[in-house]
Amino acid sequence: MAFFAGNEIINTVQTSQANPPYIRAVQRDLKNYIAKHSSRTIPVGYSAADVREVLQDTWAYLQCAIDGKDNDVSRSDFFGLNSYSWCGDQATFQSSGYDVLVDMFSNTTIPVFFSEYGCNTPSPRVFNEVQALYGPQMTVLSGGLVYEFTQETSNFGLINVASNGSANLLTDYDSLQSQMSKLNVTLLQSSNASATQAKPPACSAGVVSSSSFGANFSLPATPSDAQNLINDGLSNPQQGKIVQVQSTQVPMPVYASNGSQVEDLAIKPLQANQANTPNAAGTSGGSSNSSSPPKKGAAVATASQEHLLFSLSVFCCIVLLVL
Repeated sequence: MAFFAGNEIINTVQTSQANPPYIRAVQRDLKNYIAKHSSRTIPVGYSAADVREVLQDTWAYLQCAIDGKDNDVSRSDFFGLNSYSWCGDQATFQSSGYDVLVDMFSNTTIPVFFSEYGCNTPSPRVFNEVQALYGPQMTVLSGGLVYEFTQETSNFGLINVASNGSANLLTDYDSLQSQMSKLNVTLLQSSNASATQAKPPACSAGVVSSSSFGANFSLPATPSDAQNLINDGLSNPQQGKIVQVQSTQVPMPVYASNGSQVEDLAIKPLQANQANTPNAAGTSGGSSNSSSPPKKGAAVATASQEHLLFSLSVFCCIVLLVL
């Protein structure tokens, strides 16, 4: 789980002048609330528009540490980018500008990922950018979130949900599933030790390249009502909790893109060292056909329907708050 403190607030040169300090102030206030009222750390970051005139300065402004302190609560924990630059099956790492992004974020000290991707012109989508996004050339970005799960008028959906609760998989879903099936899970699970140990630069006007970008690090004070909420929290909040899996059968009907109903869609327990993977390998950390007794409570799709429930987990179980 993570929280977005803002989405595309800075989207022109003009909006880059006054808005930056307010984004850091919102991040500060959210983190202070989380620290006081949550038993776990929840990352807070920003989702940026892919406007190249302000993109690099936005990232540089949000990743630096005021006074050089690593524990600066106004600093972004991650940086999301809404990017639709890879369009169609003829696009390449270079024509899409992915190579420019790799260079731009090469010395990042926070995770950078696509908070939205999936250009739908031309349509239907082939999603061949998945191989580039998760391949060896992509040495900086940490994956991405496809836009979007359910079909709306903008025609970006992967499934269509009917009023009776049934779901129809679309051809875009099939294309995305096919591309994910080709991914190298070993490569995805590898880590960059130097990146995890990188220290943020100290904030100063010099961290941005444009004189028109509002590199002001004197942040607005927390409003009094917001401070009261941080101090006292909500009265009688509804708090979630981890529960044991009881019902394993998916109750609503799900139909493939060819109209046939997906049969026997269910979840099953996994061992403690296993997790969903985006390809047909089954699970990471071991075989899904292991004879060892699984740990109660963890769950994953049966082998034949793993892709569908993996997608449900990716697109439905990441909770993001946009203010």
